[in-house]
Amino acid sequence: MEIDNESYKKLMDDLYDGVYCVNLDKKITYWNKGAERITGYKSSEVIGRNCSDKIFLNITDRDTDSSKDLCLISRALADGRRHETEVYFLHKDGHRFPVLVRVVPITDTNNRITGAAEIFRDNSPSISVSQRIEELEKMALLDSLTMLVNKGCIEMNLHGRLDALFRYGWPFGLLFIYIDKPKKSSSTFWHDIKDKVLKMSAKTLLFNSRTSDIIGRWKGEEFIAIIVNTSEEQLYTAAERFRFLVEQSSFSAGADTIKATISIGATLAQRTDTVELLLKRARRLMDQSRLAGGNRTSMKTV
Repeated sequence: MEIDNESYKKLMDDLYDGVYCVNLDKKITYWNKGAERITGYKSSEVIGRNCSDKIFLNITDRDTDSSKDLCLISRALADGRRHETEVYFLHKDGHRFPVLVRVVPITDTNNRITGAAEIFRDNSPSISVSQRIEELEKMALLDSLTMLVNKGCIEMNLHGRLDALFRYGWPFGLLFIYIDKPKKSSSTFWHDIKDKVLKMSAKTLLFNSRTSDIIGRWKGEEFIAIIVNTSEEQLYTAAERFRFLVEQSSFSAGADTIKATISIGATLAQRTDTVELLLKRARRLMDQSRLAGGNRTSMKTV
């Protein structure tokens, strides 16, 4: 049974995964409905664009972007082989999120390479996140701007985590996160874009956290991350991953590209801690990061 082009396109559009195809010049020739849903970009916005354009520059958590050796499409076109990896996509809204990617070469009837297809799947805990948001909304424990848990919910969780640490020795760490104000922005400009920067940063933090962790808004530009079952090394790695991914997030405001950075204070909780002592220590470390110029993690080792 042969499938015509229209039937094939309809089949591809019904896939849950994102799929796009490029020709030998790496121009995008097809962008399915799954790709639209996952990235926020409509096919009309990307058809004809080069896959190395800015919006397609995906990153790993090792300071590498797909415009360099990570570009799987270039490799598939060159060697005719399949390639797979995990990268972080840039959503149209500006936040970064993890994606599993597979690239396969496209060949004609003579087995000559004519292009490549990229199949990608959202690897963030989106279903669990959606369920949690719905439950927390009912309990009035969500921050209305960022849709993260609010201060009251954070305090409840900290009391519970400290109790579990004292009773059972279950470790956890705290990240006190501050959204740095862009250095060259005026007060008026910052006021105009602040809410969008906060929402973008919140989504990047949320979609790159584990379902067992708590990400919440403390107040203003301050956020808290409670990282469970962690060591000092793992906590620092988590903090640096958050810092790097927020730095790589961006959105457009007129002719300007708006980016954000964060200052982080990181510390493991101790059996002798109270909520107040733990928060005070983490805040002091966050202030150290801010005073050092921002966009860094300061950590208290035990």
